[in-house]
Amino acid sequence: MSNWPNWLPLREQLRPLTPYGAPQVPAGARLNTNENPYGPSKELSAAIAKRVGEVATSLNRYPDRDAIKLREGLSAYLKKQCDVDLTVENIWAANGSNEILQSIFLAFGSAKAIGFVPSYSMHPLIGKVANVEWVNGFRRDDFSLDVTAAVKQIADLKPALTFITTPNNPTGSAISINDIKELAIATAAVNGLLIVDEAYAEFSNEKSAITLIAKYPNVLVSRTMSKAFAFAGVRLGYLAANKIVVDALQLVRLPYHLSAITQAAAEVALEFQDELLAEVSKLASDRDLVAAALTEMGLRVIPSDANFILFGGFKQSSHELWEKLLAEGVLIRDVGLAGYLRVTIGNDAENQAFLKALKGAL
Repeated sequence: MSNWPNWLPLREQLRPLTPYGAPQVPAGARLNTNENPYGPSKELSAAIAKRVGEVATSLNRYPDRDAIKLREGLSAYLKKQCDVDLTVENIWAANGSNEILQSIFLAFGSAKAIGFVPSYSMHPLIGKVANVEWVNGFRRDDFSLDVTAAVKQIADLKPALTFITTPNNPTGSAISINDIKELAIATAAVNGLLIVDEAYAEFSNEKSAITLIAKYPNVLVSRTMSKAFAFAGVRLGYLAANKIVVDALQLVRLPYHLSAITQAAAEVALEFQDELLAEVSKLASDRDLVAAALTEMGLRVIPSDANFILFGGFKQSSHELWEKLLAEGVLIRDVGLAGYLRVTIGNDAENQAFLKALKGAL
């Protein structure tokens, strides 16, 4: 809605905004929200149902406010994945990584925030909702991050919060650990925090920024179980950070924010982590096959370390091509970048449906 009535005391900075959300329309191949196409196995589904059934007998009581068992599982998972020693005190969990990001803005948004666009569009939106001034930093024409320029922008702007996403959404490009280290040093020099959004980290071979937390306490790493874990419907995001950062977030978290059912389902998922992550290598391999097919069509493909591909080089407008694909039952994402569209890597049938529809639409 653009013309809000005068009687509604809506904050001025919210009036020009539109709610975030990808189109939810029927399609045979839904490749627009970077979900994992492979659902839980019968064994995992049964285990979740059993655990939730056990929890259901005490739903008259509030859940564990601090989600201790879940945070223990997350810290053990990250120790295995990243070879770092983390404890419960270094982990916080919430309803999706967006709630983590919102809490960061609420707790630490004392001055400006900067992110390097194009990147995850929820960063500036959450910032504006939290009444934090957002500044767009910029990337090179190939969408890579110019770290030297970024360091200068941080020194000039002195933001409280600096956001980077690696692998980046919507471009898919990853940032090296050495570049992240430079940004950590630059943000520390202006008494700022570096928030590293690693929603797609499991798809990348780059070293995680979680390995920097012990040396750089101003580094915060946000992750999710929605992508590689194929658990988007549960809504579970988590943060790895210095203990003091986690303590400070308790000042803005809502009481009993994480339901007992969410905690139970996520705990079971962590017990099945090897099964859930087994498809990551296949999705990465399929991503490379789809990228090669797009290149053969004469399209420009942005190198990706995630489970999606940004591509351009087509002659028609992004929205026109998007509509043609939807008419063929293939739903991908128009991310608002002129001349580009983003496609999630799906299962074999979905990928083939996309490539066939695209070839016919070009």
